[in-house]
Amino acid sequence: MTCILMTADTVGGVWQYATDLASGLVELGFEPIIATMGPRPSEAQRVRVGVEIVETDLPLDWLAASLREITEAGHEIAQLAEKLGADIVQVNAPALVAQTAFDQPVVAVAHSCVGTWWQAVKGGRIDSDLGWRAELTAAGLRAADHVVAPSGAFAVMLQHCYGLDNAPAVVRNGRRPLPVAPGGQPEPAAFTAGRLWDDGKNVAVLDHAAASMSVPMRAAGPVRGPNGTAIALRHVQPLGSVGDVEIAQQLASRPVFASAAVYEPFGLAVLEAAQAGCALVLSDIPTFRELWDGAACFVYPHDAAGFARAIETIVGDPDLRDRLGAAARERAGDYTVDRMAAGMAAVYRALPVAAPERAAA
Repeated sequence: MTCILMTADTVGGVWQYATDLASGLVELGFEPIIATMGPRPSEAQRVRVGVEIVETDLPLDWLAASLREITEAGHEIAQLAEKLGADIVQVNAPALVAQTAFDQPVVAVAHSCVGTWWQAVKGGRIDSDLGWRAELTAAGLRAADHVVAPSGAFAVMLQHCYGLDNAPAVVRNGRRPLPVAPGGQPEPAAFTAGRLWDDGKNVAVLDHAAASMSVPMRAAGPVRGPNGTAIALRHVQPLGSVGDVEIAQQLASRPVFASAAVYEPFGLAVLEAAQAGCALVLSDIPTFRELWDGAACFVYPHDAAGFARAIETIVGDPDLRDRLGAAARERAGDYTVDRMAAGMAAVYRALPVAAPERAAA
């Protein structure tokens, strides 16, 4: 049985990705082990995990105080892989591979990164505190035996941002549908979810949109990030950090799901809403067009009035809302855990038996 040591970040969607992927890999005969980095998983996060978890308490690459911390974290993961007898290492933060020699083949899955985030959100010359992190990410992408991205649009962003010879392979994310109870008529409301504090999510636009809407908009997720970034919501009703049960309760009434993100490598929250049959109102960015074109209403990311109009129009037109919800649910069927696991299994099987020797920098 092939043992996969997989790193995971408990702060964002990587945790959902890692736990869902692990469950799919078990069904395919692999033995995944999840090594957590950063904050430890909460009890709610542990509920659906059916594989071994190793809590390393190592820093996340985007929260580490220095290059040395990330380098040492990479060394620790390499030692853990040796200790556990892993056959393959999957890092969900490419920077961990930048200055560490692994005895096993390494797959780097890029879920997001500071370099592409900066280009999409800020533009111009990257901040010095993030610049060295981006350089480590570039080195890690080049050092890994195989690089994977969750969407074609993000793969292109990575190639252009870091000057890669080839775009990463694409294995689209999947998600286990939340246990959403069937409901009656859709609720006249809007909903969003995610890391609300992240400027890339562009939640401030939805907050401005909510000010002129006749229906309420609720938002699930933290308003303050571990890096100190925060957002004050004045018109959107914040629900705080909630688990899968609470998210499922929100989606059960099929509110219109909105995302004004300017940076979204995939968007698991959108997928969850689509699986529940929610009509989608999404920012018109390449990732969302790739994944949801023909199954969502698109609005320019910074057009608060446009989001308000789209949401009000859908809420006021039951037939349109039903059509959009059905289209979203049908499209969500393309993004399953089984397909994601099969895609990653194909990547693993194409790896060399042993990783080529790397010189640690």
